[in-house]
Amino acid sequence: MKEQVEVRELKEGRYVIIDDEPCIIKAISHSKPGKHGSAKARVDAIGIFDGQKRSVVNPVTAKTYVPTVERRTGQVLSVSEKSVQLMDMGTYETLDVPINAEDKPKLEQGKEVPFLNVMGRTKLDIR
Repeated sequence: MKEQVEVRELKEGRYVIIDDEPCIIKAISHSKPGKHGSAKARVDAIGIFDGQKRSVVNPVTAKTYVPTVERRTGQVLSVSEKSVQLMDMGTYETLDVPINAEDKPKLEQGKEVPFLNVMGRTKLDIR
């Protein structure tokens, strides 16, 4: 799910969709309007799922999409080599969430962990 907003309404630390990938905004810089054009904004962001740096330059009056990010908690049912099986504490459905090597030692069966649900994809939010 996503909604449409103007570029001028974006703020650092919030989310934006760049190249059909949900990203967290790291920096925004605005330029003044020129003699023959409108003010522009440069948005630098990092992908939530792939960690790739992306940037886009748009007029501040242009429309862009912002993803709906749901923060939820889930109970760890089982941990395998490349994924973890979680039970959502709100809806009681089970999810298979991919994990990386540094998150695996932090997970143990029966423990509750936060996760993000963005555009039909899930990611652990362990800090």
